[in-house]
Amino acid sequence: MRSIGHFIGGKEVKGTSGRTADVYEPMTGEIQAKVALASKAEVRAAVENAKAAQVEWGATNPQRRVRVLMKFLELVARDNEALAELLAREHGKTIPDARGDILRGVEVVEFALGIPQLMKGEYTEGAGPGIDLYSMRQPLGVVAGITPFNFPAMIPMWKFAPAIACGNAFILKPSERDPGVPMKLCELMLEAGLPPGVLNCVNGDKEAVDAILDDPDIRAVGFVGSSSIAQYIYQRAAATNKRAQCFGGAKNHAIIMPDADMDQTVDALIGAGFGAAGERCMAISVAVPVGKTTADRLMEKMIPRVESLKIGPSTDPNADFGPLVTKAALDRVKDYVEVGIKEGAKLAVDGRGFKMQGYEKGFYMGGCLFDNVTKDMRIYKEEIFGPVLSVVRAKDYDEALALPSDHDYGNGVAIFTRDGDAARDFTARVNVGMVGINVPIPVPVAYYTFGGWKKSGFGDLNQYGPDSVRFYTKTKTVTSRWPSGVKEGADFSIPTS
Repeated sequence: MRSIGHFIGGKEVKGTSGRTADVYEPMTGEIQAKVALASKAEVRAAVENAKAAQVEWGATNPQRRVRVLMKFLELVARDNEALAELLAREHGKTIPDARGDILRGVEVVEFALGIPQLMKGEYTEGAGPGIDLYSMRQPLGVVAGITPFNFPAMIPMWKFAPAIACGNAFILKPSERDPGVPMKLCELMLEAGLPPGVLNCVNGDKEAVDAILDDPDIRAVGFVGSSSIAQYIYQRAAATNKRAQCFGGAKNHAIIMPDADMDQTVDALIGAGFGAAGERCMAISVAVPVGKTTADRLMEKMIPRVESLKIGPSTDPNADFGPLVTKAALDRVKDYVEVGIKEGAKLAVDGRGFKMQGYEKGFYMGGCLFDNVTKDMRIYKEEIFGPVLSVVRAKDYDEALALPSDHDYGNGVAIFTRDGDAARDFTARVNVGMVGINVPIPVPVAYYTFGGWKKSGFGDLNQYGPDSVRFYTKTKTVTSRWPSGVKEGADFSIPTS
């Protein structure tokens, strides 16, 4: 059985806390590895390595820093299939989906290659008599990222690539459920030429998280996970004078207007609602058809599509989605389905009884489709994070617009329509951070930025894109005057131009 430690100071080291967690193979239900859970002392060892390495790395010119990322991209491409297979084996998503996980991370690394341009400061000659003014962006020092199980390649790269390109050293604390790929990414960064200690990976649970939040040498922390933990991390980071960008849960709505192309809409809902077994923070979990006729048409087409979803092991190239990540996750989703039934929603498709032949101990579940869900139900208000789609019928456009706008979460939303006026009005008025128009999963490209509103996001700056440069750097402004032509004598008034 594999034993997974930590990556500190440029090498994998064994855990010393004496605590471990099981890493499962979701498609078989078997334990495939033991991962060490870091103590406060082990986190501190990683920070000390990072702090020592950051001084020289921060002084390295930006072009040389991004050349390491260029080489890293070559190595990820070289090992892409092995990374995808490892990711699928630990997470449970299909190998094609795992490749997409890696690619969306790679796109942010590609964006980070342009960070030297974005780190340029400003300059004003003659801001006052004989005075020049300029600004510069400098790295924060040691920063950290706490990343979730559902994107074990993408989100670590979203975090560490911009931070390292800006000259920081990075402490990564990935999910203990699937730590294999984050550890491999650290190894590839070292192979690409990153100095030892600039990128460290500590595996662990709440003890490691709290050690990161309380460490005085860590200047910023980014997080992706559930909203309750996002809020906890944001508040505790603020209490220790850290910058924080914390992204939480979601309840992403898809508004279906009467004029929508129903076949294309159903295709979009099937992929966005059930891909990766619904374990995506940008999954569509609520469909909102406008008007009874639209709702009836939607259900008529959705029911046979959900019933015919192909569930299989991660290695099945024809599977629509694979198992959930753990048995606890599977049980949680099934419990929510039972809650929905008790609340009075109509379970039009029940996938709870699905069993995978030859993989009976795997964490599999078929797709579930609810109709007649109302906004007071728990299955509407809370994030389920599984292959469950709820249909909430809206009598008109205004009611449909109000549903995502009034919801506690505000990550993503989509509208399906042929009406440009309706789409434009919806985009302007909906109270959600990311909007798709006939696009079911509106994850922006890497040179924009990703972030939700309300309980889906805590902090002023979003992930990747230009916001990542602002988050991982501090601005220093210099007012410069040289003695030539300066009159003697003290001036007690406030300086003006």
